[in-house]
Amino acid sequence: MKRLIVGITGASAVVYGVRLLEVLSQHENVEVHLTISSSGARALWEELQIKVDIDNFDIESLIDSPTKQLIYHHQNNIGASIASGSFRTAGMIVVPCSMGTVASIAAGISRNLIHRAADVCIKERRKLVIVPRETPLSSIHLENMLKLSQNGVCVLPAMPGFYHFPKTVDDQINFIVTKILDQFDIESGLTQRWKG
Repeated sequence: MKRLIVGITGASAVVYGVRLLEVLSQHENVEVHLTISSSGARALWEELQIKVDIDNFDIESLIDSPTKQLIYHHQNNIGASIASGSFRTAGMIVVPCSMGTVASIAAGISRNLIHRAADVCIKERRKLVIVPRETPLSSIHLENMLKLSQNGVCVLPAMPGFYHFPKTVDDQINFIVTKILDQFDIESGLTQRWKG
């Protein structure tokens, strides 16, 4: 069983986080530990009209394919399993990752469970993938992402390609989700791969 942490923050493009959860829910050998920031919940409403109550979370409010393999942790629960290095995981994905979250992780500041779980992945040398979605990027943003990259974090911006001949927005969303899953050797079959 592969154990992954997924954090959803208040950057634009929360659709990537939702799609990732939908795909992971189809993998019986993947256990997902989910945490959503209050800003992430607001973005879900603002962008997708999905109302998520982070205090009384119900997975069916977020995705149509409920799974027993998803465990939710409140953003304020610093005592959650994923806040400890002794809780073994394959790593973490923060998608989308706000610039505030990037800054907190880069500075080692744990204001919520997303920051703390990311900090644990860095200190334990586990895979941490952040999916920043911001434009344009300031020098501060770039410096923070460089610092994370230099500490082994995979910075995977939400920059879809076009060599797979996308026809819809869903094709572009699936492209990024595939790139995320590739970091953990999880095959999705969501998009056509480059054949040369």
